[in-house]
Amino acid sequence: MLKDVKIPEISENVTSGTIVEVLVKVGNTVAVDDVLVEMETEKAVVEIPSPYAGKISDVLVEAGDEKHVGDVIVRIKTDSGAAGEMDEAGEGRQQGSSATEDRQAAEPVEKEEKPEDAPEATAKDDAAPDQEDAQTATEEQKQPDAPRSSAARETDASEDREETAGPPAPAAPSVRRLARELGVDIHAVRGSGRDGRISQADVNDYVKARLTGQPAASGKTVVEDPSAVYQPTLPDFSRWGTVRKEKLETVRRLTAENTSAAWRIVPHVTQFDEADITDVQAFIARHAKQAEKQGGKLTLTAVLMKVCAAALVRFPAFNASIDPANEQMIYKDYVHIGLAVDTPRGLLVPVIRDVQDKGIIDLAVAIGDVAQRARDKKIKPDEFEGATFTISNQGGIGGTAFTPVVVWPQAAILGVSRARRMLVEKEGEFVPRTILPLSLSYDHRIVDGADAARFVVFICRSLEQGLTILL
Repeated sequence: MLKDVKIPEISENVTSGTIVEVLVKVGNTVAVDDVLVEMETEKAVVEIPSPYAGKISDVLVEAGDEKHVGDVIVRIKTDSGAAGEMDEAGEGRQQGSSATEDRQAAEPVEKEEKPEDAPEATAKDDAAPDQEDAQTATEEQKQPDAPRSSAARETDASEDREETAGPPAPAAPSVRRLARELGVDIHAVRGSGRDGRISQADVNDYVKARLTGQPAASGKTVVEDPSAVYQPTLPDFSRWGTVRKEKLETVRRLTAENTSAAWRIVPHVTQFDEADITDVQAFIARHAKQAEKQGGKLTLTAVLMKVCAAALVRFPAFNASIDPANEQMIYKDYVHIGLAVDTPRGLLVPVIRDVQDKGIIDLAVAIGDVAQRARDKKIKPDEFEGATFTISNQGGIGGTAFTPVVVWPQAAILGVSRARRMLVEKEGEFVPRTILPLSLSYDHRIVDGADAARFVVFICRSLEQGLTILL
């Protein structure tokens, strides 16, 4: 029996990636969990394992190909009674797996993602397309194999893709497929499920509403996705001289998409201030050896992260997200801070979790570890998820200030520039001090200017008072 192996849902916010290496050839024999390809996403290089045991009959990708979740990468010829082979229902299960434990789950991905307390009607909406998917797969397997050109394969793959401008839509693959078939931008559909999850009924309601000009049955007003904007055609630059064209790498392309969407969604304001970190530098010097003994390097970033965690607890609006559709503010009782890391692949933002419960030395060790693994491509996709706040420290490069872009749906991001020695008036005398420029960008829908000023002042005072304010 011929089985299609598709790119599974790797993590919640990853919808596409670039094939880095194909590890199998036509005729190879593979077992369950053997790695077929390596794919680079915006977050990490991940391995795509085989959900079936059998012989490779067709390889549909090559290194450098841009592929999306749900795209077929290889076809495997299996024996119907082979050990480890999944049944038809298991194919849906494979689509939602990114690790061995996920592939051992007993339910399809749509059921895994559906909340336990979701209405019965929503479960039916999500389940029905799975049956259609299985039927379609069976019908395809009945068709005789024929040689296919790479162009034809690319055409098939492109038909199964969705536009990914802005944050990925919270919808199962079958629902996204329905939206594509109806010519609907899935990002423009308001979901009626928990956390805005989109069902098949929501897509149908959206189409009816667009045709009749009436609100959708869910009661939500139909609006266009704010990240879907007109993109003008570039001029022919070769008219004025020689040009070179290079394909955007995955990280750069997705960074462009995410920052553009955030800029359009979030009304940005940036608050600037300066902190005297002379005493903090002395603190770092005193405790540097202690950090080294524990395998870390004590830096200003670790100190800033701890201070920011205290500020986020003191000012919970900066640790919140806004849900305009449901007219709610969502406050998180945890503090997970993303750290912008400059890597050869581009900008990556791994997350340090539960910062409020960690000491500065512990943070120094964690920061060094996660930053190095991000540069070495050894970090897991889920280590980029769940941040409630972000720090971008450019002090090692230079600059006096900048306006960092808020990482949607977070409320704020702190930019750090290069510290410099300055003469500062203190108790009637001018003395040399080390001054650190800070730039806080925030979502004005969530935070007012006065609160932003208080937030930055709290950070500055914590640094200037030798961290005693944290005690």
